[in-house]
Amino acid sequence: MPKLPIIHATRDVTDSRFLQVEQVDLEFSNGVRRTYERLKGSGLGAVIIVPMLDDETVLLVREYGGGVGRYELGLPKGRLDQDETAEQGAERELKEEIGYGAHRLKILHNLSLSPSYMTHMAHVVLAQDLYPEKLAGDEPEELEVVPWKMSELHTLLGRDDVTEGRSIAALFMAREYLAGRFERS
Repeated sequence: MPKLPIIHATRDVTDSRFLQVEQVDLEFSNGVRRTYERLKGSGLGAVIIVPMLDDETVLLVREYGGGVGRYELGLPKGRLDQDETAEQGAERELKEEIGYGAHRLKILHNLSLSPSYMTHMAHVVLAQDLYPEKLAGDEPEELEVVPWKMSELHTLLGRDDVTEGRSIAALFMAREYLAGRFERS
């Protein structure tokens, strides 16, 4: 496992290129009024991709998570670029993060991160029939690609480096879809 990056400083940021705080004044059907604060996402949304190397093997990535200060094992993901569909964004992120493209992409569903105070949504995209192709990405270091058997997802949950909720949810969503037990209504 790579050595953790050195933290040279931390500081509060009032304006961020990623996050903006927005107040929303609401009145509920019972007449109660409240002001909610929420983080207003910038950009066009995001994708989280479940790349299947074969019928049984998903490709995970080990990437440094600045929020938790350690390396996490999860799925490739990223923000959508201007005028990019979820499928196009998934294809680009796959090539940048794991060095594969996909002949078949299917949007399974959307996931919110924390709907009580965030507007951010991510498209869950299943990627199958992979082929090798690499694009330069924006990651500061090459990501380690880790193959994992879908039949062993239960062992993945017990790991200290697997805590990102969207990855966990997307993996189980894909497993259920591939087994014929899940179809978006």
